[in-house]
Amino acid sequence: MSMLSYEKKYRVRGGTLIGGDLFDFWVGPFYVGFFGVTTLFFSLLGTTLLIYGAAIGPTWVLWQISIAPPDLSYGLGFAPLKEGGLWQLVTICAIGAFVSWALREVEICRKLGIGYHVPIAFGAAIVAYVTLVVIRPVLMGAWGHGFPYGILSHLDWVSNVGYQYLHFHYNPAHMLAVTFFFTTTLALALHGGAVLSVLNPGPGKPIGTAEHINSFFRDTIGYSIGELGVHRLGLYLSIAAGLFSALCIVISGPFWTRGWPEWWNWWLELPIWS
Repeated sequence: MSMLSYEKKYRVRGGTLIGGDLFDFWVGPFYVGFFGVTTLFFSLLGTTLLIYGAAIGPTWVLWQISIAPPDLSYGLGFAPLKEGGLWQLVTICAIGAFVSWALREVEICRKLGIGYHVPIAFGAAIVAYVTLVVIRPVLMGAWGHGFPYGILSHLDWVSNVGYQYLHFHYNPAHMLAVTFFFTTTLALALHGGAVLSVLNPGPGKPIGTAEHINSFFRDTIGYSIGELGVHRLGLYLSIAAGLFSALCIVISGPFWTRGWPEWWNWWLELPIWS
């Protein structure tokens, strides 16, 4: 059946968190909802502020446009619009848009009668972003510790923070985050490759089934996690990647101020070496 006729079954009233039936409708294939409206509001306002910041800035070159946070001297106070206040407003809009989108996903899950896996996974990404622009700056006492909104300026910020702690890749939480990111990619690449291999076997060969995939992994690595299991694994790995990426930056500065290679001195001081 067509996608629209399939969706019609689930286009029922209810499941909303706020607003009741006020915004409980669809525009084409897109569910609106109260949080769809707030997402649109914050997204448009934030984008407008970014364009305004580019307009008052020194350049329109996409790579060089940058909306910088307030100077450290402003601490956790409000800064003038052109001296970091714009960054503060954009941050508020971004958080409002991200959280609204997650809550809109919750409403869709309630309508479909499914679990909250999607908004929970997206929530991990939101936590990582909020950690960078709110939690860590608050713990360090100034909004100026947040990252700027710009392509090259953001990359410069990442590089500078890395050198500030000498070798940031020695951060154990960073190691785990990178491991989870790459493992997510590996697990889902293996899954996608296996699915494509059985669905596209080549001319004259029969199309395989899920059991063919299970047999392949049992033969090659001795175990098959299964169709449902691999998606759960991908979910858990990706959530862990987001949460450990938040952890690795929030402990850098508020809880550890020296170079990360020094953290590993405990290993060198173990009695087994003496």
